[in-house]
Amino acid sequence: MRASLIQIAVDEGESAEARRRRTASLVRAQAGVADLVVLPELWTTGAFAYEAFAAEAEPLEGPTYELMAKAASDAGVWLHAGSIPERDPEGPLYNTSLVFSPSGDLAAAYRKIHRFGFDRGEAVLMGAGRELVTVRLPGTTLGVATCYDLRFPELFRGLVAHGAETLVVAAGWPERRRAHWTLLARARAVENQAFVLACGTAGTHAGVPQAGHSIVVDPWGEVLAEAGPGEQVLTVEFDPARVAATRDQFPALKDRVLGLEPPTGV
Repeated sequence: MRASLIQIAVDEGESAEARRRRTASLVRAQAGVADLVVLPELWTTGAFAYEAFAAEAEPLEGPTYELMAKAASDAGVWLHAGSIPERDPEGPLYNTSLVFSPSGDLAAAYRKIHRFGFDRGEAVLMGAGRELVTVRLPGTTLGVATCYDLRFPELFRGLVAHGAETLVVAAGWPERRRAHWTLLARARAVENQAFVLACGTAGTHAGVPQAGHSIVVDPWGEVLAEAGPGEQVLTVEFDPARVAATRDQFPALKDRVLGLEPPTGV
C-alpha cells in the first residue's frame, strides 16, 4: 500500500477557501501515486486559531466535504481529509475528521474525543466525541485519531480491539513539543503492533509555530519516513501484512490483562 501524507502549511494570509482549493489540487495530484492520502488537523483554520473556529465552522456536508469528496473521486484514492470545525445544528462545534472512499462517498466521520487546551481553546469551544471510529480498506483497517488523542494510549487500545491495524493521526502539533510527537507516534506503534501514519501541519497558527515532521512508523517502532518542517508531500510504501506477521512473531497483545474486563465492585 502507498500512502501520501500532505503536510499543509497554514498561512494566515491565505483564506480558508483558497486553501481548500489548493489542497484539493494536491490530493488530485496523488492519482496513481498513492492508495491512501492523509491531511492534517483543522487545516482550513489552523489548530490554534481558536478565535476563528466559530466563524469558519461548517456543517458536516459543507464546502470542505464537497471539495474533498470530489478530490478523492478524481484521484481514485482513499482520503482521510483531516479535520474541520464542524457546526452541529443541534449542538456545539466539534473537531471532526472525514474519511472518503475512492468513489467520493463518506466512509466515516470521527469527532475528536480528547480536546486540547485544558480550561481554554478547543477544550471549552468544542464538544467531545464519544465513539471510536475504524474504516475497512482493502488490505487493512484504519483506526482514526486526532492530535491530542495521541497522548491517550487507551484510545488506541480500543481501536485495536475494534480491528485497527493502521493508526492514522491528523494533527496540528506545536513545534515546541515536537520531541513528544515523534516519541508518542513510535510508542503507539510499538505497543499496538500497528503502523502509525501521523500527519501534521506546517506554518504558524495564531502565532504558534507548527512541528511539521509528519511521520510513518512500522509495527516495530521503526521510522519508515519523516517529513521536514515545511509544507511537503511525504509518500511511503508499506506492507499491511506486516501487522499480522509482527503480532504472530511477538504475540504481546495476547497477554493483555487490564482493560479487557469490566471492573468489579469492592
